[in-house]
Amino acid sequence: MSAATTAPGPDAIVTRPTIGQLVALAAPVVVSRSAQVVVGFTDAAMVGQLGESALAATTTGAMNVFNILVLPMGIVFVVQSFAAQMTGKGDAAGARRYGWYGLALALLTQVVCFAAIPLVDDGVALFDYDSDVKSLMATYLGVRLLSGGAAIGLEALGAWYGGVGNTRLPMMAQICAMALNVVFNWILIYGHLGAPAMGVEGAALASTISTTLAFALLLGLFAMRVGAPAVTGSRGRLKLSELTRLLRFGIPSGLNWFIEFLAFSFFINVTLPVLGTSAIAALMSVMQLNSVAFMPAFALASAGAIFVGQAIGKDARDDVPHTVRLTMMAAAGWMGLVGAVYVVAPRFFMRPFIADDASAAATEQFLQIGAHMLVLSCLWQLFDAASMVLSEALRAAGDTLFCFLARFGIAWAFFVPGAWLTVRKFGGDESAAVLWLAGYLGLLALALWLRFRSGRWRTIEMTEEILV
Repeated sequence: MSAATTAPGPDAIVTRPTIGQLVALAAPVVVSRSAQVVVGFTDAAMVGQLGESALAATTTGAMNVFNILVLPMGIVFVVQSFAAQMTGKGDAAGARRYGWYGLALALLTQVVCFAAIPLVDDGVALFDYDSDVKSLMATYLGVRLLSGGAAIGLEALGAWYGGVGNTRLPMMAQICAMALNVVFNWILIYGHLGAPAMGVEGAALASTISTTLAFALLLGLFAMRVGAPAVTGSRGRLKLSELTRLLRFGIPSGLNWFIEFLAFSFFINVTLPVLGTSAIAALMSVMQLNSVAFMPAFALASAGAIFVGQAIGKDARDDVPHTVRLTMMAAAGWMGLVGAVYVVAPRFFMRPFIADDASAAATEQFLQIGAHMLVLSCLWQLFDAASMVLSEALRAAGDTLFCFLARFGIAWAFFVPGAWLTVRKFGGDESAAVLWLAGYLGLLALALWLRFRSGRWRTIEMTEEILV
C-alpha cells in the first residue's frame, strides 16, 4: 500500500506492511505534522524576540487553544478508523459519509468557540500568571478561537483522507497552512508591508487566517472528490445511526486526549507558575522542540493505525500485532535519535527562543533552565512513542473506552497530584516536575501494552451494526 492519490481496492489492501510501506504511507503525514511543528516553532521563535512575557503568553496560549479543541479533535480522529475499516470492506460510499459527519462536528465546534470568546478574560484571570502575561494571553485566545471550527475540519478531513489511503492531500493543505502562517507572522507580528505591528495578537491572527484558508482548500478538494476512491451508485443518505455510532466510539477517544491535555494544562497553569515566568517560558520552548520528535512519531503511529483499521475491515486481525511491532520500532528509533541530538547540544537548541535585547543574566538563567529540561525530556520520549503507537492501534480497533480510562486514572490519580504536591508543597524545582511527566508516560505505555496483549480489541466490532 502507498500514499497514492486514490485508495486501493479491497483486493489490494495490505495487512502485513513492510517498513517501506509503513514509511511510504507515513511520510506525507510526517510532513503534515512537521508543518504543524514549524507553525508552533516559528510562532514561538518570532514572538520570542518581543520578550519572555510575549513568549510565555503565545506558547501557553497556543497550548490552551489546543486544550479547548482537543475534545472534538479526538472525536474526529475516529473518522479515520471508520473510513479505514469501511475501505477494508470495500464500501467506499460508506467511508465517504464519515467525512461529512466529521465536518458536522467541525461546524458544531465553531459554534461553541464563538460562544466561548466572551468568557476568555474571566478564564485567564483564574490563573497565577503575571498581569502582562494574562493580558497578552487573553488577546491571543480570543483571536485563535475564531478558527476553532476550521482547525477541527482540517483534522476531520485529514483523518478521512488517511483512512481511505490518501495521505498526500492533507499534507498539501498543512504545507499551505505552514507557509501562510510564516508569511502572515512576518507581516502582522512586526508590522511589515504597511501592516501595524500587532505582536502577540498578530501571531494569533496569522494562525487564524492560515488555518481557515488551508481548511477551505481541503474542503474544496473533498467536495469535488479529488484524490478520493470512486463511489459507484448512490452513496446513500447520511444516517443519524451512523453519526451516533461515530460518537459512541469518538467521545471516549476525544475524552482520552482531553483528559490528558487537561492534566497537562493544570500542570502548566496551576503547578508551574510558582516557579516563575522563566521556568514556564523554558518548559514551553522545550515542548515546542519536543514536538519535532513527537509529530513524526505520531505520524508513524497514525500510519500504523490506518493499516490496523484496514486489516480489521478485511478480517485479518492476526496481522495486526505485526503492524504494531513494526510501528513501535520505527517510532522509538526516531524518538531515540532526536533525544540523542538534544543531549549533545541542549543550549544550542534553546537559543532561538531568546529575545535579542535580553540581558546576559536573563539569557544565562533561561539557557540553564531550558537546557536542563531539554535533557530530562529525553526520558519521556521513548515512553511517549510506545503510548502513541499502542493508543492509535487500539483506537483503530475501536478500543477507545479503555484508552480514556487509563489516561484518566494515571493522569489524575498519579501525575497531577504528584507534581502539584512536589512543586507547591515540598518546594520541588522544574526538574522534579518534569520527572513526574516522564513517570506518567511510562505508566501509560505499560497499561496500553498490557491491554493490547490481552487481545480484547479483537472482539470489538465498529462497523457490524452499520452493515447490517
